[in-house]
Amino acid sequence: MRYRKDKHGEDLSVMGFGCMRFQKKGSGIDMEKAEKQIMEAIDLGVNYFDTAYVYSGSEAAIGEIFEKNHVREKIKIATKLPQYLISSNAALDKFFNEELSRLRTDYVDYYLMHHLTDVAMWEKLKKVGVREWLDEKKKSGAIRNVGFSYHGNSDGFLKILNDYDWDMCQIQYNYFDENSQAGVIGLKAAAEKGIPVVIMEPLRGGKLVNMLPENAKKAMKESGRDWSPAEWSFRWLFNQPEVTVVLSGMNTSEMVQENCKTADKAEAGDFTDKDFETLKKVTAAIKEKEKVGCTGCRYCMPCPKGVDIPGIFRCYNAMDIEGKSEGRFQFAQTVGLTKEPAFASQCVECGKCEKHCPQNIPIREKLKEADKALRPLPYKVGIAVARKFMFRKTK
Repeated sequence: MRYRKDKHGEDLSVMGFGCMRFQKKGSGIDMEKAEKQIMEAIDLGVNYFDTAYVYSGSEAAIGEIFEKNHVREKIKIATKLPQYLISSNAALDKFFNEELSRLRTDYVDYYLMHHLTDVAMWEKLKKVGVREWLDEKKKSGAIRNVGFSYHGNSDGFLKILNDYDWDMCQIQYNYFDENSQAGVIGLKAAAEKGIPVVIMEPLRGGKLVNMLPENAKKAMKESGRDWSPAEWSFRWLFNQPEVTVVLSGMNTSEMVQENCKTADKAEAGDFTDKDFETLKKVTAAIKEKEKVGCTGCRYCMPCPKGVDIPGIFRCYNAMDIEGKSEGRFQFAQTVGLTKEPAFASQCVECGKCEKHCPQNIPIREKLKEADKALRPLPYKVGIAVARKFMFRKTK
């Protein structure tokens, strides 16, 4: 297993274990299989384990496994504050202490503000005193490193990144999402500040393995590399020195073995020009199903009315590539739940965006199509309710 350093010089395995997708047994986690896979990963050098308050049963499961096998001091636990449930200062301790109890530990190595999609969510936490609370927990040793996981656009990411002395951050990033959400802009900005970056969704929930079109598979096969689709994805990430840890939701022994083998071999700078060309072909093959040829370059931004044009088009395209429900979910998550509304319905058809689009996309027309597809009535209602909950006033 190869390792990269965190902000304080600690070794982190480049392959991290995402603990959200354990196999189930009845209504709970199959503890026998989870323990076997976790201990296999540790034996192969994995030392970074990622969980969260809302991952059903996960914190309690890994806490039991780590305690039973006496490995707590060998590994790093990353878990997350459910910021969307926080409305008072007292809630900070309430949730954190519950997490410590589940994890059977008296400290957390990496504590993340979970699922920030907008600067407003961080501002809400600041109002209840989270900065002071985090400083006190770090001083006491209950939290060793503070970070945040992010699902909004790159502008919001940069604002949050620069607003606190973070020890790490976590973003969705893969060869298909290079310019989505925080994207490569966020990755490089964090690295420039010396902040380690943990990668989630390296395979887009398995879609870059299980849903590749035949043309994409053919490009990989003809590349001369004997790499599986998963290995292509991981190696693309490991090739970038700015990437610290790549999370994988491993839930079979075969996944553990294959992914750790890749992590043991891949190094930054390994990719050749031919390898990059292969993934360009793969990405192009995936994009053949897209409704809008948006590259995410953001030349159309900022919209004077606040419309998140590239974000909306990315979700609209995801409806065809990954399914209607997945595209709508991504829309709700990254566009619908920003503090300042970013909906296509805000467009006043000024045409400013179209003048700057290198792809000559009829943006005004496509925004209307996208909004109709992404926000049918049930989703409009659901997003409106979620917004009221997420942005309710703090005490």
